[in-house]
Amino acid sequence: MASLWNAFKENRTKIWVGAVTLLLLLYLVVTFQRSILLLSDPSLVAKGIGAGYLVLPIIGAWALIRELLFGARTEKMARVLEAEGGLPVDNLPRTPGGRIVRAAADAEFEKYRVEAEAAPEDWRSWFRLSCAYDAAGDRRRARESMRDAVRLFRAQPTAAGE
Repeated sequence: MASLWNAFKENRTKIWVGAVTLLLLLYLVVTFQRSILLLSDPSLVAKGIGAGYLVLPIIGAWALIRELLFGARTEKMARVLEAEGGLPVDNLPRTPGGRIVRAAADAEFEKYRVEAEAAPEDWRSWFRLSCAYDAAGDRRRARESMRDAVRLFRAQPTAAGE
């Protein structure tokens, strides 16, 4: 029982992503089914609503696939960095509530910003910069930096077989 609990704790994020993905897929299927019903109705208004409903599952499926691929690629890069010993160490001081102390994160951030500027074509530096942005609380820039890291990682000849 303890090993089952440990496995759950280790994979809690993946389980959560799987559950949310299944719920979104259910929603997309129901929306698609409703759009087909509305498109088959003789009323032009119903057909218009059905056409609008048809667009929602297409956009939803595209966004879902994009996010799942982003997560998988990010995880793959983290495994590579971990194997190389290049993952940033999470040793920043924290508040009693568990949040990273902002001043410490900002100081650490500067190190990774300089590294990324010195090696703009190295996905590893962008990955670490993304982690620094995240620690500093800037989620938007963290995501942008991680997208840059993914783009550079995928452009490598060894990542082409992905």
